[in-house]
Amino acid sequence: MWAFQLVCSERDINMVWPDCEDPSVGETSNNTLRGAQSTPKEVMPNQTNGPRYRADITAGSLKVTESRRVADLLLQEVDADSWADAIVKRNILQARTPATARRLARLIRSRLEPMGRELWKLVRDGKGAVATHAVFAAAVKQSPLLGDFLGLVVADQYRRFGKTISNKMFADYLDGCRERDPLMPAWTEGTQVRIRSSVFQMLAQAGYIESTRSLELQTIHISDQVIDCLKGNREDYVIRCLQVSP
Repeated sequence: MWAFQLVCSERDINMVWPDCEDPSVGETSNNTLRGAQSTPKEVMPNQTNGPRYRADITAGSLKVTESRRVADLLLQEVDADSWADAIVKRNILQARTPATARRLARLIRSRLEPMGRELWKLVRDGKGAVATHAVFAAAVKQSPLLGDFLGLVVADQYRRFGKTISNKMFADYLDGCRERDPLMPAWTEGTQVRIRSSVFQMLAQAGYIESTRSLELQTIHISDQVIDCLKGNREDYVIRCLQVSP
C-alpha cells in the first residue's frame, strides 16, 4: 500500500535541495516525507521571504501556443504600450475578455521572463517537443510545487518501477509540503483539486504520463536543446526535476 511511504533519504533530499548542508538531514533517513520533522532551513535552503509553495499554478496548463506569442514579444523587447496593444487590442492570445487576456499574459510572462532569451527562442521557434519542454522547464522554475512533485513523488515512482501516479499520492504530497513549508497557505479542498488538475495536465502535456485519465507513467526524453540551454544558465534544480524518467 502506498499511503505516501516515500522514504525521505539523504539521496532524495539532496536530489531536490542539493545545497542543504545541515548534517541533521541525514538523520531523517528513516522518516517518511510526511512525518519528517526537519526545519524549513534543513529542507528548503533556498527559501526566501514568503511560502515556497503557492497556488498560482492553478491558472492553467502549459499554454504552449500562447507562450510562443509572449516569447516573441519578450524577444522584441516591446515597451508597455506595445505590450498592451498586442495583448488587449490585437488580442494575440485569443482570450475571451480583456481581463482574461491580461491575466493569461501575466501568467506566461512570469513563467518565461526569469529564463532568459535562449529559452525564449526555443519556446518561440522550437518544434513540437522542444517548445513544450521549454515551456515546461519554465513552469518548473516558477513553481516548486510542480518541481518538487516531480523530484520527490514522480522520481520515486520511476525508481520503484511504478506504473502510475494517483490522486492519493498528490494529496499525501500536499500534506508533506505543509510539513516542509509552514508558511504554505491553507488551501480549500476545491483549490487543492484545481492544483492537482493543473499539475497532472502539465505532466501529460510534457509526456510524463499517458493522459490525465490513466495517469500511466511513460519513459520520456527531454529535448537536448532544452537541457543544453538549462545547463548554460546553470538551472540545476530544473534539470534534476525534468530528468526523473529512466
